Amino acid sequence: MSTTYVFALIVFLFLLVVAAGFYLANELARSGRLANRIEFVRSGGEVQQVEAPKPDGAMLLRFLSAFGMLIARSGLLSGKTLAEMTATLEAAGFRGGRGLGLFIGAKILLGVLVPLVVFVLLRNVGTSLLWEVVKVGGGCMVGLLLPETIATNIRNRHLTQVEAGVADALDMLVICADAGLALEAGLARVAQELDGLNPALAKELTQTSRELQIGSDMRQAMDSLGQRTGLSPLKRLATTLTQSLQYGTPLTAALRSLSAELRQEALVLFEERAGRLPTLMTIPMIIFILPCVFLIVAGPAIINVLAMLHAKK
Repeated sequence: MSTTYVFALIVFLFLLVVAAGFYLANELARSGRLANRIEFVRSGGEVQQVEAPKPDGAMLLRFLSAFGMLIARSGLLSGKTLAEMTATLEAAGFRGGRGLGLFIGAKILLGVLVPLVVFVLLRNVGTSLLWEVVKVGGGCMVGLLLPETIATNIRNRHLTQVEAGVADALDMLVICADAGLALEAGLARVAQELDGLNPALAKELTQTSRELQIGSDMRQAMDSLGQRTGLSPLKRLATTLTQSLQYGTPLTAALRSLSAELRQEALVLFEERAGRLPTLMTIPMIIFILPCVFLIVAGPAIINVLAMLHAKK
């Protein structure tokens, strides 16, 4: 009886999420139609292009996004949690908070679907109430943590790629400064050159260049670059550029000094990793190499001893 109650509860929650998604999607479609009518009136009655109907997959994504934005705006999640989710999604490629609703909706949907799948697949494994709670609770945890784990891995790869190209970007920025380009134009040129070599860093520099071009304060734009990525080299770059423009120190000299420091730190890091290799190789050597050496060295002697013992018998 308890199993039936748990299964019915899971189905009810799933249907509730789907119903809420359909309701929110209808509200969004209604708001979209009203916005199109208003735009039609403002444009003087010009003919609008009719959009092609979206596939079912896009409708499902809209459902999830609408439901997730409802949860985000309801106050159930703290501002710090939403800020961390937004930063993670921006590093994963979702700029401007476009993926926040989809991210939250996917977590909730997987938090409902994964326990249902686990419950159905493992229905014959452990029939007690404790096992049912473990299966449902474990599936719920996996469903809630899976999107965050994927987004975090994408963010870590993105930040690793960004950090690896900062020194080269600084050298190119020095060349642009020596050629007479302003900081905004230099950042745009460096981003253009790095687009094929380091797309992650190119995107970050392009966004910073656009913020400077639309009239944003230079200090605010550079601080935003450092805070958005959370990388120490970019924070130091922001501080260096701000101090250089504030106190009138030569920009090229400051960039060369920072580039040399970053390359030296990278070299020290590589040397540190190389110094740990003997320690890391100790266990594989003991497990895989030393037994082979013992067999080669002591194998013939052991065979001769066994042969002599066999001959005496």
